[in-house]
Amino acid sequence: MKESTRVIIALLAALILGAIIAITGNSTALAAADLLAPIGTLWVNAIRMTVIPLVVSLLITGVASTSELRTIGRMGGRTLIVFISIITGIALTIVPVATFVFNALIKHVGDRPPIPAGAAEAASQVSSSGQAQSFAAWLISLVPSNPIASAASGAMIPLIVFTVLLALAIARSPAQARERLVGFFESFRDAMLILVGWVVSAAPIGVFALLLPIAAHGGSSLVGGIGFYIAFYSITSIAATLALYPVARFAGRVPLGRFARAAIPSQLIALSSSSSIASLPALIESAETLEMDPRVSGFVLPLSVATFKAVSPISWTVGSLFIGWFYGIPLHFRELAIVDLAAIFLAFAAPGVPRGAFLMLAPLFLAIGLPIEGLGILIAVDALPDLFVTVVNVTADLVAATIVARGESSTGGKL
Repeated sequence: MKESTRVIIALLAALILGAIIAITGNSTALAAADLLAPIGTLWVNAIRMTVIPLVVSLLITGVASTSELRTIGRMGGRTLIVFISIITGIALTIVPVATFVFNALIKHVGDRPPIPAGAAEAASQVSSSGQAQSFAAWLISLVPSNPIASAASGAMIPLIVFTVLLALAIARSPAQARERLVGFFESFRDAMLILVGWVVSAAPIGVFALLLPIAAHGGSSLVGGIGFYIAFYSITSIAATLALYPVARFAGRVPLGRFARAAIPSQLIALSSSSSIASLPALIESAETLEMDPRVSGFVLPLSVATFKAVSPISWTVGSLFIGWFYGIPLHFRELAIVDLAAIFLAFAAPGVPRGAFLMLAPLFLAIGLPIEGLGILIAVDALPDLFVTVVNVTADLVAATIVARGESSTGGKL
């Protein structure tokens, strides 16, 4: 039985069993489901353990093995254009439709629901974290004063900046030194991929342990206005994921069936872990399935999981619409346009900390007249839709890599 098939079976079993527990409300079964949560967390931690060494080795082998630095500059520029094009396409196509459907359906939901448990505490934490950092502060943070500290704290963007600069320096080193260093990191990368394989082999257990508690606790929230928001947000995210497949077909020139099969492993990890970063090892596997040049995948994929949040226009717009309805504050074209435009550009600057995207939303809510306390509601009910949101981001990461790979191939073959 294929690995992906076993993971799908584990995922479905967790969702079905969790739904049964939620419906019956059996406290013993719910407690038993909660006991599995640490196992799932251990599995995600094991994946995250491999990410930083893998990112460093992939970037260095992808960049330093290319003696022509203009190639790297061209690929970097192409990658940025692809990121902005995909996120703008989502903002201009899916978001307007989602806005229309949301406004048409929310009228039938009924009265404002009670504030969900934990919302006030979450809002307080966001508020106490301060406003989103300024552009100047974000720009300064890109160059780490201590790259080891950045790696230890999980600050991916500064780490990537340092690694790319180191790789460029290696590429400019004398041939003998360059060959030694690139050979070392190639061997290190291969060893990391073996370790990743061991961790991924435990995916059915990890996926089941992660999703069972979420499904068991999620049943009670899927009613009324909160349930409508969770269902609408999740379904819109699924629609966005499906909309990315034709992009891979026509812009990346990858047959739909082949892309779908290649994307499954990374999508399953994303669905169970709610982490784009944790999906990076599976994304590398997906790129290998698509026979992508490793120097393209090794450059584009680490960069994309750290910076590229394709779902941001959907997340920010649907969240704003729901909070506007919740507090009885109508949002018109001007406010929604501000949210959409901000999602295209500010999402790249979201700090790499827990709830970083919500820190970016705080001043945006104030700008369009929504109470910052509304962020607490979005955080409190984020667990279930965040599963599908991560799938959108991971699928977009792979789509972006296929487009860049096609572009690099058309401008001179292999790098």
